[in-house]
Amino acid sequence: MNFNKSLHYIVAALAIVVGFGLAGCGESAPADGEKMGAQAPVGEAEDLRQVLVKTEFGDMVVELSNQTPQHRDNFIELVENGFYDSLLFHRVMNEFMIQGGDPVSRTASLSTPLGSGGPGYQVPGEITTDLLHFKGALAAARQGDAVNPERKSSGSQFYLVHGRQYSKEEILTIEARNFGPGVDAGEPFKYTEEAIERYMTDGGTPFLDNNYTVFGYVVEGLNIIDSVAAVPTGAGNRPRSDVRMAIEVIR
Repeated sequence: MNFNKSLHYIVAALAIVVGFGLAGCGESAPADGEKMGAQAPVGEAEDLRQVLVKTEFGDMVVELSNQTPQHRDNFIELVENGFYDSLLFHRVMNEFMIQGGDPVSRTASLSTPLGSGGPGYQVPGEITTDLLHFKGALAAARQGDAVNPERKSSGSQFYLVHGRQYSKEEILTIEARNFGPGVDAGEPFKYTEEAIERYMTDGGTPFLDNNYTVFGYVVEGLNIIDSVAAVPTGAGNRPRSDVRMAIEVIR
């Protein structure tokens, strides 16, 4: 892919991100505004929690990060309460992501708009450049910056990264735009050679880094994301045939 074409692709993808942020999770927060979750420091030796995501195409094992304890604990609680059982992957975009977690999707007809439902609260952002948007990343959907400047996450809606492979030139272009001088992106950041290599080989969506909370990774069944991402879609990027999920805690 030549440089001009890759820039065009990234610009188009960034336009999708705006829609993703605004439409990905539209539920409002309750009176207290957010669910705080666990606050205690996480020990380095603490075992990583895992969940099994079941689909008609097969199963995925997702390992949750201890660097994002509020997202981890909220997700585990919802899973243990059966919140995600029979929900849809309601927004599917090949070479981008597959999104689910809207409770309205459980009984929604094909004409029902989806993407605004949730448990009634948000989770404070735990955005870190230690956790990047490689293929298979589990991340929280959220409303856009215009209405959500603190970048709080949806209480339940999540996405799994599909993405594509990037050249080193493209990754460095994204690095300069998202983290370069004059960009309000917190601490200075540069992709490591290992991260660049992973984006070049495994792929992902690097343009989302430092914008959404990544809180886990698929460690088994990565090809299932390929299968879901390939399904035919209609209006709102919703699959023409329902793709349901069930999630259970396995560790």
